[in-house]
Amino acid sequence: MTQLARKLGLFDYFALGCGTIIGVGWLVVMDDWLKRGGPLGAILGFAIGGAVLLPVGYIYGRLVMAFPDAAGEVAYTAEVFPKRVSFATGWMVLLPYLFACPWCAVAFGKIAAYIFPALESHEVYRIGSQPVYLPQLVLGLLLTGLVTTVNYRGVRLSATFQSAAMLGFLLLALVFSFVGITHGAIRNFTPLFSGSPILAVLMVLQIVPYFMTGFESIGKASEESRLDFQPRDYLVATLLSIVVAAFFYASVIAVVAFAQPWTGLVRQKFATVVALQHAVGGHAIVDIVLLAALVSLGKVFNGAFVATTRLLFALSNRGLVSPRVGRIHPKNLTPAAAVLVISAFTAGAVFLGDTILIPVTEVGSVGSAFGWMMACTAYFILNSTAHSGKNAMLFQKIAQRRTERIVAATGAVIGATMILMKFLPFLPGHFTAYEYAALSVWLIAGAAVQRDFVPIRSQSQSLP
Repeated sequence: MTQLARKLGLFDYFALGCGTIIGVGWLVVMDDWLKRGGPLGAILGFAIGGAVLLPVGYIYGRLVMAFPDAAGEVAYTAEVFPKRVSFATGWMVLLPYLFACPWCAVAFGKIAAYIFPALESHEVYRIGSQPVYLPQLVLGLLLTGLVTTVNYRGVRLSATFQSAAMLGFLLLALVFSFVGITHGAIRNFTPLFSGSPILAVLMVLQIVPYFMTGFESIGKASEESRLDFQPRDYLVATLLSIVVAAFFYASVIAVVAFAQPWTGLVRQKFATVVALQHAVGGHAIVDIVLLAALVSLGKVFNGAFVATTRLLFALSNRGLVSPRVGRIHPKNLTPAAAVLVISAFTAGAVFLGDTILIPVTEVGSVGSAFGWMMACTAYFILNSTAHSGKNAMLFQKIAQRRTERIVAATGAVIGATMILMKFLPFLPGHFTAYEYAALSVWLIAGAAVQRDFVPIRSQSQSLP
């Protein structure tokens, strides 16, 4: 049986995980972060939020070590739950990655228009009150074509693209951070919080999981690790992705608040750009920040594309979707059929614009949290019981580790809490009718495509 190419190393997995986490929230919703918590409240919110997610990341790292399977959460839950539960988990996890692809393509054109205003011309139609411009539409389709080509040609090319984009983004971030720090003042931080310190931090904590989703993509590409890859490096890459992403978010909040009094930014679109331009003067710093955002969108698009195509490929191999989607290119050793399917979906969804995509993206945060909860629950059960399946020997060594059961239970509670925060109507940021409608459509679609589960041999490795 033809297998995927084995080309990825530790930095490739870090670039995939961290690069998929850090999108453009630091640019487009910085005003909301500051409004919720103030500078110190927002910094503490992301720092604490990153720390809270470490138990989830740890469990994911351990699970990938045990099950290097592109199915990810589907493979983990299949060990302990019925077929329908395993499918439902995979279907929910697929949602955020699937719709991240067209969202990035649409956002790329919108941000590019701030650098090149001519891109905001030649309106072709409207969706709701939002116009769709031909140049931005073409740019989104061209980016989709580029990402598709890179992933169709080979995972090594895709990993090189991801690593280069990650390094380029971090370099640009260092440049505008240095400029902001050298032109700001500590007095701009006052007041430190938007209100009560505890409430300010909690308001930011509520949105952190949405901006920290992406480390799970590492497991989706685990079947493509180099033959000499050390299984423990899955755990290292996962935890490092969470730590670096949380540090970046906290740092850029500090830079923006240092550059300009933050109270004047809470109603500003692209507050990061406004603050740095105010502190430095001139348009060069604006171009640097926007270029960093475009590079960031490219790596998020590629990371989400990798995760989505691998998950779809694995679902096909397990008989949960059409077997034709699981075809591997005989020369490139890539999931070529899944790549073309996701490319076609992305290109079609680009025409919808962000008016329709935003509610689905909001639902995607629940999909991620559901995957976290189910993966941690599966690990807890595997760790707590005398597992009699094909991985009984694998988990015999860790079944008595009470600390790991505590970490798994903590991760499951964190995931469940994130889900409840979207459904409880008295909490800010809860679902509206649009999000409930999008979720209902996705669940109905899942029920329509579900097929009988066909188990495949697991590629398990020993845990240290």
